[in-house]
Amino acid sequence: MAKDTFLNGKTTVNLKGKLLDLAVPAVMAILNITPDSFYAGSRSNTVDDALRRAEGFLNDGAKFIDIGAYSSRPGAAELSPDEELQRLLLVIEAITKKLPEAILSIDTFRARVAKEAILAGAHMINDISAGSMDEAMFETVAELQVPYVIMHMKGTPQTMQQHTQYQDIGMEVVSYFAAKVTALKKLGVKDIIIDPGFGFAKTLEQNYELFRQMDNLQVIGLPMLVGISRKSMIYKLLDTTPEAALNGTTVLNTLALQKGAAILRVHDVREAVECIKILTLA
Repeated sequence: MAKDTFLNGKTTVNLKGKLLDLAVPAVMAILNITPDSFYAGSRSNTVDDALRRAEGFLNDGAKFIDIGAYSSRPGAAELSPDEELQRLLLVIEAITKKLPEAILSIDTFRARVAKEAILAGAHMINDISAGSMDEAMFETVAELQVPYVIMHMKGTPQTMQQHTQYQDIGMEVVSYFAAKVTALKKLGVKDIIIDPGFGFAKTLEQNYELFRQMDNLQVIGLPMLVGISRKSMIYKLLDTTPEAALNGTTVLNTLALQKGAAILRVHDVREAVECIKILTLA
């Protein structure tokens, strides 16, 4: 594992007054409360099922639980803010009541949804659009003063695969984050995490080119989240399915840790925790 993670940059995030040090990488578990996420095994359609999964994630060693109510897979159905909140708030309430130690991340690109989820008990925001799909998001995050994950994407989940033109994908992603981070810091946002956005507005070949250049993202000096769990860059390359892509996921998670990942966002927590434990000592 890289010893000088983030080129000696920021490694801590403030979670409502509690500092979490990401110098040792952590696992973020994916909790999809959607009927149409690309990996069927990740879907929870009832509050009880979501609660059961959340408890299992914590027992397996997850540090964060990332709750998403709006599928971001290509061609996913639209969902209104009211519907998104209706799904989220019941689950947030149930988890915070039974599992108060859980650190909840909310996977949303909407400022209103982000604010109401944080007020309901969530701790951080994970925005696939990095503020580009809701112009109020940056100011909302600044007001809330919670950690904010910004991901690289062009277009929207419905159009992103039409936006795969790059001259140099590695340099363009670095420039993208540099501009976003500058804007956020001007507003007073202190805890920012970057996500290269594997699978979003990128072809299979571009995903691997970006992965090869991922070390360069450490120049930003911020913690990096990597989410490649069971994605098409794995199962299409191996001519298989999301259900059969765990081994490929583990390989890429291991390589991502060696390239400076501070958070692994995954469907399979125990396997990712094992990667971290082994690489921490190897």
